[in-house]
Amino acid sequence: MAETFPTVDGARASRATPLRRHTLYEAVTERLREMVLEGELEPGSRISEKQLCEAFEVSPTPLRQALKVLASEGLVELLPNRGAKVTEVDAEEVADLFEVMAVLEGLSGTLLATRASDAEIAEIRAMHERMMEKYHNNQRKEYFQLNQAIHRRLSEIAGNRVLLELETSLTLRITRARYAANMQLGRWEESAKEHEYFVEALERRDAQALSTAMSLHMRKTGNAVIQGLQQS
Repeated sequence: MAETFPTVDGARASRATPLRRHTLYEAVTERLREMVLEGELEPGSRISEKQLCEAFEVSPTPLRQALKVLASEGLVELLPNRGAKVTEVDAEEVADLFEVMAVLEGLSGTLLATRASDAEIAEIRAMHERMMEKYHNNQRKEYFQLNQAIHRRLSEIAGNRVLLELETSLTLRITRARYAANMQLGRWEESAKEHEYFVEALERRDAQALSTAMSLHMRKTGNAVIQGLQQS
């Protein structure tokens, strides 16, 4: 079976391969989410259930379950009796989301300085070093995946369940735009340096510096995202 297949407007989905892991609908959900976040399924494009079912070798049931999950994450829109389509990216909404995320990141930094254990700080440093290897090797996709994993782990270590739930929910809504911003060469270099700075602040347990650095990092990422959306 071919590794790629045509989708809407001639786009091709390289992730269209048979699925053999997790529960079936979870595997479909993960694959579709990646396709949307990385732009393989473009904003506004219709989703062909028939093509995806054939490519993934699944029945419509797990695919429709996956689409419901992505709809709850704001990545797709379910159309009554007409299937589904990838949602458009709303620049104003994204700007609002980043304003809130910047404040939450500042709070996270304050909590991390006192709540992170030495082992957890070492864990973040190790993740950061792996991410920087991807940066130096120009492996942007892998860099972004580790970038997201670091932010997720920092939220967990901060030790506030409400904060974690909020950041997780908001992150899902901005990840597609954030991925695009991290692919911009200038912003990518800047972002890597910002990560190094707040990891060093975490190692010093400098609450003020960490809070400021994490909040500023999110604001700058938001600015890059909005600029990119306005230019597209």
